[in-house]
Amino acid sequence: MATNEKKTVAPAKKKSQGFQGIKSAIWVIVACFCIAICIYKFFLGNPANFEGVGEAAAPKNMLGTIYKGGVIVPIIQTLLLTVLALSVERFLALRTAFGKGSLSKFIANIRAALNSGDMAKAQQLCDAQKGSVANVVGATLAKYKQMESETGLNKDQKLTAIKQELEEATALELPTLQMNMQIIFTIVTLGTLTGLLGTVIGMIRSFSALAAGGGADSAQLSTGISEALVNTAFGIGTSWCAVISYNYFSNKIDKLTFALDEVGFSIVQTYDAQHKDEA
Repeated sequence: MATNEKKTVAPAKKKSQGFQGIKSAIWVIVACFCIAICIYKFFLGNPANFEGVGEAAAPKNMLGTIYKGGVIVPIIQTLLLTVLALSVERFLALRTAFGKGSLSKFIANIRAALNSGDMAKAQQLCDAQKGSVANVVGATLAKYKQMESETGLNKDQKLTAIKQELEEATALELPTLQMNMQIIFTIVTLGTLTGLLGTVIGMIRSFSALAAGGGADSAQLSTGISEALVNTAFGIGTSWCAVISYNYFSNKIDKLTFALDEVGFSIVQTYDAQHKDEA
């Protein structure tokens, strides 16, 4: 009796090439919070930044004014530091993803190699370029070669297999490209909302000072106003940085995604053109 054995093909594994990003961003946030606390206590809260002692101490420079912003200041500082840290992380990760050379030149060379039918050269270009696009192209070219020697499938089935390999290889790369982007996007809104929270708290203090004893306590009034204005400025500045960072890296990711689609389409079209007579 003949037995049918199913061959199980292990999923392709993404090659580890350089810095891939920080997977546990929570530790970045914790580290930024600790740094923010230290800045608030020891740098902004330095006695040299104030005139007088205790709660009645008046700020004599901008650092002291920022310190008077209250407990919301280190929270907003944490958000700002997180944006800066993750921006550096995304910059390094995407630089690795783009590869060593010009991405547009790499795509042009790959298309030229495909048009001439030189698969060996195309693979050499992938090995030299590295990065996400090169990983996807390399995996798709391997499937391309496999389909050329495959005799049990028709042309349409081979094209489907190549497209499927392209999609699977792309799916392996996309999580690395988009890692931590949602955190930056969240801080776009969270920075402004936290600043508004500090503003409301500061205004409550100001009105409380005005209502105390029918007159205004100048120290409490100035503290409340400082808290309101400083937190508003910090919150807007944090959201501003987050918006720039998110849009910049989103544009970079879109360029990589477009490059993946373009070169993948070229590979499929090349196979279709070179095997027109195949049933």
